[in-house]
This record gives sequence, structure tokens and C-alpha cells, in this order.
Amino acid sequence: MTTNNQLSVAIIGAGPAGFYAAGSLTSQKEFQVSVDIFDRLPAPYGLVRYGVAPDHEKIRNVIRIYQKTAANEAVRFFGNVEYGTDITHEDLLASYDRIMYATGAPSDRSLGIPGEDLKGSRSATEFVAWYNGHPDYVDLDLDLDIESVVVVGVGNVAIDVARIFARSIDELSKTDMADHALESLAKSKVKDIYVIGRRGPAQAKFTNPEIREFGQLEMADAVVSAAELELDPASAAVCANDRTARRNLEILNGLAETGITGKERRVHFRFLVSPVEIYGEGGRVSAVKLERNRLEATDSGYMKAVGTGEFETIEAGMVLRSVGYRGIPLPDVPFESRSATIPNEAGRIKDPDSDSFVPREYVAGWAKRGPTGVIGTNKADAVETVKSLLDDVQREGPGLNDRPGDDAVVELLRRRDIRFISYQDWSRIEAIELERGEASGRPRVKFVHIDEMLAVCAE
Repeated sequence: MTTNNQLSVAIIGAGPAGFYAAGSLTSQKEFQVSVDIFDRLPAPYGLVRYGVAPDHEKIRNVIRIYQKTAANEAVRFFGNVEYGTDITHEDLLASYDRIMYATGAPSDRSLGIPGEDLKGSRSATEFVAWYNGHPDYVDLDLDLDIESVVVVGVGNVAIDVARIFARSIDELSKTDMADHALESLAKSKVKDIYVIGRRGPAQAKFTNPEIREFGQLEMADAVVSAAELELDPASAAVCANDRTARRNLEILNGLAETGITGKERRVHFRFLVSPVEIYGEGGRVSAVKLERNRLEATDSGYMKAVGTGEFETIEAGMVLRSVGYRGIPLPDVPFESRSATIPNEAGRIKDPDSDSFVPREYVAGWAKRGPTGVIGTNKADAVETVKSLLDDVQREGPGLNDRPGDDAVVELLRRRDIRFISYQDWSRIEAIELERGEASGRPRVKFVHIDEMLAVCAE
């Protein structure tokens, strides 16, 4: 029989939101909490490992916070365990007082234009996962024997992708980029990278440091049209009141003034244009048709891009869309299709049919609010969800009168012949990655195949 101050929580997803939630749960003093974090992959940290650009290693320093959480004896990691397959909703309800979903937004939004299904048209999400060594994307079929790439979108992910194409192989070989990606990029013939924004520079979502780097690249010029940086009155007001937007515009104007200096590659920043069709030859991408836009303010103040009927065509052998991540439904968990999130209020999951709260179940991170903010944004988001969870426990009690015990889930997984990875197992895998990196003058050399990771733990 449980005591009133004991609380067991299962967190599905070992990315930033999951770890911030676990840290918040274990730092509070009201309850004696045990937290089990489950992830489909053997490696923890989610987008910090598989989404952060390899040439931005400092951003990954946040992992140190997650390592402290994982070292807490009240926290266990179960990697290589897939929710809905290896462990079910029913299993979790029977084993834990509370369940929290922190599964992020692993899919992406489409452009919805003709030709999007041509070979060479992909999501930037896939490309990022490929060069970061995500096991699902190691064998992605990417033909880099092309001269031009179009990246659709002006957020930080689009900027990362453009910068990776623009960097020299010498620069990239000092990072922890996956070996297969380094080999392919070393043979790349890409010379022109087009970054396409449907709205103006004032509405661009990239941050100041991200765009500033394009003035410092070893072998690529930034090409910016001064005419496309001219602002309408509403956009000028945005820049006047938004420091980031104002500074972005200043940096872009500086890049426009510098112009082409004769470097081997060029990154073209285009604004107020939208792709309306992708052309192909022999089933492969060959060009992109763009329509010129103007901005119109909606009643809410949002600046909407409206096509003008003026068109141009850019030759390209690849199109990578970066127009937003998207959540996917989880088995036995409510899902709101329009927002692609789990419906909730302050992290408490709601049943959209009855508009009532789902007992004992919560959500945090992108699955909760959509793909917005930076890594650190997930901390406050997770804290909010944990507060809702603890408030409910204070009011209702933990949830289970009889717990199956700490070893029950371990025994369940073993009965099902699931080779789960503990945090101790992961530490062994990581130690080898770091050793291999040190030997080659890199931060780490990643394992990119799950069977290789499991083999390390079987030794």
C-alpha cells in the first residue's frame, strides 16, 4: 500500500521537455517522487542530439543539466522502448500514478504544391536528422551531385541547413557531424543555396547570431537584394518595436552592401516570394516556380503574404521545406489535428469530445504547445505542467493505491524481450563516442545504428 507522499511518474520522451519535467519533479519537496523516462531511441536528449546543428556545439552544453537529472537516483531512463508497441498506455496506467507525454513534433508540414513528391524534394527535418546521425535517416537517399538547392523557410532550421551546405568540409570535419554525411558533403557540387521567405525580412524567424554567421563563412558569400529589404509601413513598425527584427534587418543590409566577393559558393536570401510549383525532369526536381508576394495586414494585425501574379523560376536539383514541425497522434491519447498537439490546459490533457480532463495524464513541450521557442523555452513549459500535476496530486491523491513495485516495468520489458537501454548503458555508449572523437580531433564520433549501440551494452 502506498503512502500519501509517494508519487510515481512515467515520462514518454527523453528530449528537453522530458528532462526539464523530470528535473522539476525531483527538485520539489512535497512528494517522494520516482520518475521513469522512456524513449524510442537508445540515446537520450532528443533534438539536442539530433536537431542542433553540429557546428553549434555550444548549444549542446544544456545536456549537462540533463545529466544531473539523469544522475538522480529517483530517475531512470528506458531507451530503445517505444510507447504503444513495447509498452502500452494500459501498462503505464497500471504502473504509474501519473503519465506525462513529451514526444515533441517529429513530423513536418508540407508545402501543398504540385511537384512536392518529386525525388529531391524533402523536408529539412529529414536532412537535419541525416547529418546529425539519427538512426532512422542514416540511409536517406540524397543526391548532392547538383549545383543548386532551394530551402523554403526563414527560421533557424532553414538557416542551419543553408549554412551546412555553405560550409567547407574542413569546417564540418571539426564537428560531430555523422561520418556518412561528412563523406557525402565532401563530394557535394552545390554552389548556390537559395533561402526562400514568403514574407519580408521583418517577419523572418531566424535569430541575430544565426544570420550574422553568413558574413563570416570561409567559402560562401551571402547574396541579398537591397530592394527586397525595403519595408512597408507596417513592417517598419514591427522593426521599430522588435529588437531582434530590427537587428536582423541591419545585418541583412550589411550583407547586401558587402555583396559577392568571389567565394566558391553563394547563399541567396530571398524575401516576399513563395514556391507555387516544383518542376521535374525524369522524376527528379529540376526547378522551382516562385510567385512574388505583397503583405496585407489582417484584422488581428498578422501580416499575410498575398500573391501578386508575378512569377520567376529558379533552377535547382533539391528542395528542402522548412515550414514547421508537426506533432503526430499517439495511441490512446487525445490529439487535435488542426494544431497537431495534444489538447490541454496548462499541461492537463483534455478529451476534445467531452471537454473534460483526462485523469492522471499530462503533456509538456512541443506536443503541448506546438513547435515554438528555443530549447530553453521547454523549461518554463515543463514547470507549468509539473505544477498542474502536483496541484492535482495534492487535491486528489497520487492515483494508485497499490503499486506493482519499482522492478515491475523492468520485468515486463524483459518478459517481452525488449532490450532496453539504461542511463548506465547510455553512458558506456557515450564514453566510446567521446573517445573516438578525441582520437580524431572532434567532439565525438556518433554511433548511428541502433544495433551497434546495443552491441556495446552487450559486451
